[in-house]
Amino acid sequence: MDNLTKEQLLKIEKKKKNNLEIAFDYLIIFLPYIACLLAVFEYLFIKNKYQNDFMYRYLILLLISISIYTIFIIKSIYLLLVKNDDNSFIKYRNRAPWIVVIYLFLTLFDYLTLKTGILMYPFIPWVNDIINIIIEDYKNLLISTLYSLRLLFLGYAIGVLTGLITGIFCGYSKKIRYWINPILKILGPIPTATWIPLIMIVATSLFGGAVFIISLGVWFSVSVATMTGISNVDISFYEVAKTLGAKDVDLVFKVAIPYAMPNILQGMTQGMSSACISLMIAEMLGVKAGLGWYITWSQSWASYNKMFAAIIIICIVFNLVAKLLDKIKNYLLRWQN
Repeated sequence: MDNLTKEQLLKIEKKKKNNLEIAFDYLIIFLPYIACLLAVFEYLFIKNKYQNDFMYRYLILLLISISIYTIFIIKSIYLLLVKNDDNSFIKYRNRAPWIVVIYLFLTLFDYLTLKTGILMYPFIPWVNDIINIIIEDYKNLLISTLYSLRLLFLGYAIGVLTGLITGIFCGYSKKIRYWINPILKILGPIPTATWIPLIMIVATSLFGGAVFIISLGVWFSVSVATMTGISNVDISFYEVAKTLGAKDVDLVFKVAIPYAMPNILQGMTQGMSSACISLMIAEMLGVKAGLGWYITWSQSWASYNKMFAAIIIICIVFNLVAKLLDKIKNYLLRWQN
């Protein structure tokens, strides 16, 4: 019993479903197809209020999304029926209601914009109009995305590095913590965006100022998390390590940091959230490149479809970055599972 994993224990404890419950699960899995079909019918058979160029692009988006869903569903059903592995099936059964809601939202949004104009154009464009502008202006959007990612990762890397150094020294040394901890307590409650106008004036370049602003928020999150994790290490761990001949450097890198790793990674996750917010504010207020700048520029020219396109790309890019960070976190903490 001691060798069983958490997943195996949950499978043992899980109540076996009857035929009605199994049929209900398959119905839930099938609902996204109905919702997608509803979106297609609404788009094709309700009269448009505005001219809709390249109307097939939105349909292609719907087709691609439901095709990807179908591939995962077929795979999950195969694993369930052939290999008796229901983990994938359960995952997509739980996700199916959310996918239905997304299709219903797209249907309602298209009806309120393209079909009826209740949400007035050009202030709020319909989905196909946003797709068209992404394809039309993809070069500027791609360049802006690359600028934002460069600024984001540079500021994040500097913030993580300085935060780790600060947190390790403060967590391991009470003397250093005595001087640094009050600074963290003073700066911590102040939103990073508060410093942007001052930094943009003092900094020798707007890019350097933006990097500093992003790094500042990350530095605080990582410093506090690292300091908390290391200062909570049980003193007996150090004593055992010293008995085995460990030096001070070994105590830090082989005892303190591994023990504090969950806290450190949590701080890095919070730091990325702070970095994304600071990035957008910095680009909107001063930096002359990036997706935040693109939004401000589009708004000044009343190109609201471009503004919405940039917002969607920001959501996609930042979610991908967050998922990548989460994958790294899960990999480094795989020993917890």
